[in-house]
Amino acid sequence: MNIFDEYLEKIKKILLDLSNEGKIILPDDLDGINTEIPPSKFNCDISSNAAMFLSKINKRSPLDIANEISKAIKESDKSIDAITTIKPGFINIKFNRIFWTNFTKTILKNSKTFGINNKEKKKSYLVEFVSANPTGPLHVGHCRGAILGDVIANILKFNNHKVTKEYYVNDYGNQIINFTKSVYFRIREIKFNEPFPIENEDLYPGDYIIDFAKNIIKSNTEIDFKNFENISESLSDLSIKEALKLIKDNLNSLGIIHDNFISEKKLVENKEVEKVIGFLKKNNFVYEGKIKAPANEENDDWVERDQLLFKSTDFGDDKDRALQKSDGSWTYFASDVAYHKNKLDRKFDILINILGADHAGYIKRISSSVEALSNSKEKIVCKVSQLVKLIKNNKPFKMSKRKGDYITVDDLIDEVGKDATRFIMLNRSSDAELDFDFDNVIEKSKDNPLYYVQYAYARISSVFRHLGKDISTEIDIVNFNFEYSEDEIKILKKLSEWPKCVESSSQKFEPHRIPVYLYELASLFHSYWNLGKDNPDKRFINDQKEISNDKLVFLKTISNVIKSGMDIVGVSTPKKM
Repeated sequence: MNIFDEYLEKIKKILLDLSNEGKIILPDDLDGINTEIPPSKFNCDISSNAAMFLSKINKRSPLDIANEISKAIKESDKSIDAITTIKPGFINIKFNRIFWTNFTKTILKNSKTFGINNKEKKKSYLVEFVSANPTGPLHVGHCRGAILGDVIANILKFNNHKVTKEYYVNDYGNQIINFTKSVYFRIREIKFNEPFPIENEDLYPGDYIIDFAKNIIKSNTEIDFKNFENISESLSDLSIKEALKLIKDNLNSLGIIHDNFISEKKLVENKEVEKVIGFLKKNNFVYEGKIKAPANEENDDWVERDQLLFKSTDFGDDKDRALQKSDGSWTYFASDVAYHKNKLDRKFDILINILGADHAGYIKRISSSVEALSNSKEKIVCKVSQLVKLIKNNKPFKMSKRKGDYITVDDLIDEVGKDATRFIMLNRSSDAELDFDFDNVIEKSKDNPLYYVQYAYARISSVFRHLGKDISTEIDIVNFNFEYSEDEIKILKKLSEWPKCVESSSQKFEPHRIPVYLYELASLFHSYWNLGKDNPDKRFINDQKEISNDKLVFLKTISNVIKSGMDIVGVSTPKKM
């Protein structure tokens, strides 16, 4: 039940009736009319802009039209307690208690579908996220993007879209050569007691490379590791395999499982780069030309040379991009274009890319290539996961671990757990930097949003437990006549906003809206619960350990929404804390 959508349809029907009576003029479509969550200062449940939308075509003041519409609404709907108009022309509706009783019955009967946005056309989405180089464990910088991508996928699945989660493995290029050499030198260190060339800055010094080397030695006794050139290809494959195993373990510890892992190397070997270049040439999207020096390069050091360039400026980019180097090798961008052609060939409706903060400048070029390949600006959505700052004792925090010079995902989970990592990483818009405060994360107070939401669910569970029931118990609502207090209606109003929250999160690909909503709901619930400390009449369970069926229903509806939201975020709802 989405009361905002349902009431929007009611308003549109009333407008059609008024139009048929010759009282107002309507445009050809009413898509600009909406019903929204009103600001708290309005003291109402739903607000509509209908009068302001119709003001121009009717050549009347918005307030005049609002008063006429309000009168018609009031006459047609017995569930309204009050309806007011506010400048410049908002129509504000407040429902009566009977409405909220019926609302509770409806959402409890439809608990499994409450919040799902059924008005959206169902689509197929490919969500590509993390895609870190397969050269070592995932670090905190990857963690936020991984959670962002996973929860976007969860929201879309919740709304019954078809979703595929994909990891693009950058297993081609110089970084892989250097990574393979790093593993080789560790193998030489273990087998032949040769010192690792730590002075070589191109190599990966982390101790995890030693683990890779040991695993490869143990599983490949037939390989002679005396000559790098003879085994470089096979050793590269083995090294990447070890790195991907570690990365998958990291992701699994976050509760993330990808559907696909796509290899850049295989795209190149399958000539998919050549194929997409052929497509671009056929459509006159490329040319031979020179690139000016980047803004961060000294012009004296920059050598202009003829390169194969993609006309990305024709599609909104700030400059054309190189596809092929002067030596004939492909650029990283060329491989990315081929990869996105591969995505499009798999017939996904929408491509979603989750990019790290250091790749924000990449959006224009990849979006331009997708537009050229698909003839559509709407095919791709790019979301940036901004930086995470770790804070402890009000100071930047760095954990000293054996993985290298950065903090890994496993380090973070070992410190605070999966639930806290997922919830807090998601608790702020991804395009803003995030302070991850260890002290707040472990604190059992209102300042820890995860604890506060989980504690609300645990409190509700405790009521059911005292009655010898499980929180998953179905409740009979046949005899249900409860008239809600203002405190209870506040909570029901927040519950009514859940479908709006899901809708915005899905349409805007902004999953942070869900933990924010859950925290607000939990805060209202805890305030209501605490009323019973001083007033026995407001306690859920009386001295005889009895509770009315009506209040059980009330609690059940709250717990259902909390559980639904936490499932989307991918964190647990403990019954005891």
